[in-house]
Amino acid sequence: MNGAPVGIFDSGVGGLSVLREIQAALPAESVYYVADSANAPWGDKPPEFVRDRGLKIARFLVAQGVKAIVIGSNTGTAGSAEALRSDLAVPVVGIEPGIKPAVNASKSRVVGAIVPAAVGESNRLASLLDRFSTDVRVIIQPVPGLVEHVEAADLDGPELRRKVEGYLRPMLDAGADTIVLGSTHYVFLKPLIAELAGRQVALIETGAAVARRLAHVLDERDLRADGEATSERFWTSGDPRTSSRVMSALLGRPINVERLPDR
Repeated sequence: MNGAPVGIFDSGVGGLSVLREIQAALPAESVYYVADSANAPWGDKPPEFVRDRGLKIARFLVAQGVKAIVIGSNTGTAGSAEALRSDLAVPVVGIEPGIKPAVNASKSRVVGAIVPAAVGESNRLASLLDRFSTDVRVIIQPVPGLVEHVEAADLDGPELRRKVEGYLRPMLDAGADTIVLGSTHYVFLKPLIAELAGRQVALIETGAAVARRLAHVLDERDLRADGEATSERFWTSGDPRTSSRVMSALLGRPINVERLPDR
């Protein structure tokens, strides 16, 4: 199993920010990636929908021979991680908003968090806030509409800039010196957010922590690959040509995306 790939999935292309961290930290690992772009974003979908899509996509990846599953989505983790861990024989690694590191980093004791609606309403986020934000004000800001821009590889357009500025302003005016990027999609907007928020504001993402957790899980089970990665495959439930263009733009290299069977 050591040479088997790691499976990663997301509602769309946001999980590519996690894939980058995994490939940087674990260059010997082959990766298979599924984007459920026909149904993106998941943030406005019911929990049952996210659970069912997560199960379907994870089972597809297991059928392709993956040795572990990474949920490259905060919404996907909140909605499907428990179901996947109950259903699958392979280990499952999820992702969650970086509330703890943000609280530790904040000097003003005001933290902002931009999140999809489903994450903002999740028990997982509520638990994080209960555990780590007792002496800090955490401003949770749902940010509808941002994922769609990333899905189109628009990372700096005028409409997007207006939306991001509007979402950030209340948090900045309240004194937030740290902002949590509560979706893997938002990581691709980090340069724009940094420009609008200013250099004095720290931006917290958790993709590197997911890569470290995956390394630990693989080592624990003696599943880590040796040598060099031998394969990389991408699937989408949307249009493969559009996904190939967008993924290539986001990763900065040519990507060939296949159509997900039985979408």
